[in-house]
Amino acid sequence: MNSRLKPPLASAPCLLGDDDPEIIHQDAAPSEVALLNGLSRAFGICLSEKQNTNEALFLSDIARLFHQRRVDAETPLEKHDRSWSNVYLIQYGILRLFRESSSGKVAVHHFFAEGDLVWPVFGRTRTVRNTLCLTSVVPATLWVADFAAFRSAIQRHGDGLWAKFALMLTEEIAELTSMREFRKQTMPAQERYGLLLEEYPELVKRVPDNQLAAWLGVVPATFSRLKSASKNS
Repeated sequence: MNSRLKPPLASAPCLLGDDDPEIIHQDAAPSEVALLNGLSRAFGICLSEKQNTNEALFLSDIARLFHQRRVDAETPLEKHDRSWSNVYLIQYGILRLFRESSSGKVAVHHFFAEGDLVWPVFGRTRTVRNTLCLTSVVPATLWVADFAAFRSAIQRHGDGLWAKFALMLTEEIAELTSMREFRKQTMPAQERYGLLLEEYPELVKRVPDNQLAAWLGVVPATFSRLKSASKNS
């Protein structure tokens, strides 16, 4: 190691519970930094120290539309039979996208977690014919903006920019949904459960079993048996 290099400004985690004068306390970054970082990832823009670039001005313009909101678990954010009105950037937490029949049967389509940008991908969701619901799974910290203003701001920054951005998420959601439906039709529940553990370990730790069961396409009792069998094996 080069002895001229300065040691990193950090303290061992085991010391953080002690009032040791050697511990270096770092100030938390402003919440707006988390917003800009999240938007830069969503749009595939690398942040730099230069503030007058087109990309920096674009992110700054978009960021002004958002306000921070903290919600409890199971807080409805968007409801069916209502036009989806907002776009959400998740700083912390998990959101559930689902449909619910008049009889109360639920079909979970997707879970969104930290760093995800959630907005009404499909045209129908922007009308009163919307059949999708969005609800927090756990307590969440969100950045929220009006969807119409968000889309208009992106369109102002260049022809075709909105179409390019929208297509990326639309294709991603469509691909994930298509693959999950294919697995339901061609794979036994035990194999699908194994893939769930492999591909989404954080969701398994944080999302209630009954919601994971609806996402996997099995009843809660079957999910419980799959979970027990996996632990025993």
